[in-house]
Amino acid sequence: MRIALLSYSTKPRGGVVHTLALAEALAARGEDVTVWTLGRGGDSGFFRPVDPRVRTEVVPFPDVPGEPVGERILRSISVLRGAFRPGAFDIVHAQDCISANAVDRCVRTVHHLDTFSTPELAECHERALVRPYAHVCVSASVAAELSAGWGISATVIPNGVDAARFASAPPGDWRARFGAYVLAVGGIEPRKGSLDLLEAMALLPSPAPRLVIAGGETLFDYRDYRARWDARAAELGLSPVVLGPVAHEALPSLMRSAAVFAFPSTKEGFGLAAMEALAAGVPVVTRDLPVLREVFGGVARFASTPASFAAALTAALSAALSAGPDDRAAGLALARRHTWAAAAEAHVALYRSLADRGTALPCGAAG
Repeated sequence: MRIALLSYSTKPRGGVVHTLALAEALAARGEDVTVWTLGRGGDSGFFRPVDPRVRTEVVPFPDVPGEPVGERILRSISVLRGAFRPGAFDIVHAQDCISANAVDRCVRTVHHLDTFSTPELAECHERALVRPYAHVCVSASVAAELSAGWGISATVIPNGVDAARFASAPPGDWRARFGAYVLAVGGIEPRKGSLDLLEAMALLPSPAPRLVIAGGETLFDYRDYRARWDARAAELGLSPVVLGPVAHEALPSLMRSAAVFAFPSTKEGFGLAAMEALAAGVPVVTRDLPVLREVFGGVARFASTPASFAAALTAALSAALSAGPDDRAAGLALARRHTWAAAAEAHVALYRSLADRGTALPCGAAG
């Protein structure tokens, strides 16, 4: 099959990581795969090398200084719509609301459900749910939300994880630089629960590990939230390390060197970064959400308030000091069960079923 996977960015966000890994797994099965995306900020390629069996189409998307978020979203849709060639593909599969708005007909992966106050974003989110002719969710919990809120039935295909990449990573010099540290990945933003994590870190007994935050590439303007976060860190006497986006080749060692991985997100679809931490042998403390109970029940610690996060982090830090290979085995075993090969196989089965039913008709650019 000729498959187009559509994303909105070349940067290392979860949905983009998912898109590239799925594309490579599909290509390894012999499928004809092209990934389409927007090249923001002058990018002409993705944040990491891509298997040469996967074709990539990076559509130039220059920055416009001072452009409001709503206008940037509408321009993103328009630019991708104008460049995409839908007639060249048997399956068009959008991975986010921007790319799903850029075509008339597509399969859509709903990674998680959001609530937006910006009108353009709210409309983009809604259209990207109701217009696609087939839906995929990466967890049963998100599929249940989609069914309850919109009456839409989705095929559940869990994420994969490159467990070997994280399990075999060398420690690097991260601990020499930061000492013992609690790691969070995803940047500083409301959905990542960043303020709650600050409050939890302030409650840890002394000597407390340092908080290190990686990632944070985003379309949205979180400067006000970041200012509140910085001010609160100063009030609490904390000195977190904010690394920003970390090079693809450096992330596994950063992950493996952490004492604990903190995952206080308020909304998630699966929790790929937390699964990577488990593959690296790092204990995980995550927010107590149905989706994260579904994915990580039995191998992670769960918390719902800063105080309970502090207690869970303390317990995880204590356990990590005496942990041996057997203590990490359950998390690694879980990560190894989630392969991209299995995800690709399930996607091909869905695509073929759509083709057999005549559902996957040629897609046209949205009007």
